[in-house]
Amino acid sequence: MNDKLYIHEFIDILGQNRARYMNHMTANFSPMAQEDRNQLCFGVWGVLGSTGRWPEVVNVWEIDGLDGAVDYFRHELGSPTMQDPRMARWWEAAVPMRSGGNDRLLAPAPWTRTITVLFTDAAPAEIYAHDRIAVRPGSAMDYLEMLRERGRAVHEHYGWELAGAWETLMVDESECFVLWAIPHWEAWADFEKARRSDSEQVAWRETVREVVTATSRILLVDAPLCPFRLGRQPQRSDRTEPWEE
Repeated sequence: MNDKLYIHEFIDILGQNRARYMNHMTANFSPMAQEDRNQLCFGVWGVLGSTGRWPEVVNVWEIDGLDGAVDYFRHELGSPTMQDPRMARWWEAAVPMRSGGNDRLLAPAPWTRTITVLFTDAAPAEIYAHDRIAVRPGSAMDYLEMLRERGRAVHEHYGWELAGAWETLMVDESECFVLWAIPHWEAWADFEKARRSDSEQVAWRETVREVVTATSRILLVDAPLCPFRLGRQPQRSDRTEPWEE
């Protein structure tokens, strides 16, 4: 049973700062967040610009459920600046690398794995597929159950592994996100080439159209210090540049 809460972020990067920003997020922010907020890095990825906005980064964080979010947000917003004072230097360094972003809170499907479990049993992946699914209001859990019962097997036939399945909170149960770990580029291409010829793929899309109103997929590559690549949480010892907190 996964009772965590997830923070999903789309981050707009300025210029050629994507690699620097991903390192600043994983090597500098994540160790502090683990200590101060019990916040784990689920993943940090760069978006393949041919499939989405560019340059863009996707961050996903894992915290201790909605009850944990109470302490988390109180800690974040408790000062007059509405920022954690310990994070002032981090924010100062991050500002020249990004222009803004868009965040949301995600609740996991009860059967989706936490990052700690994924450390030990997720297969290596060269590429990730990130699905954003709009559904009829009230249908988010219906879609996730369809995914568990049928959609997962359709993708697994091509070697795709379900790494995360969530519904967005506070939008009337009208949006879901799904993350697939794909072993290599060829497995992605094989799936897409078969989108009309594979009867199981076609049947899957027809089934979910009962609740789905729109879907969009982008491809992601994980940052060097992404937990999926490390097999653990980023630590201060992973830093390649000196950093004074």
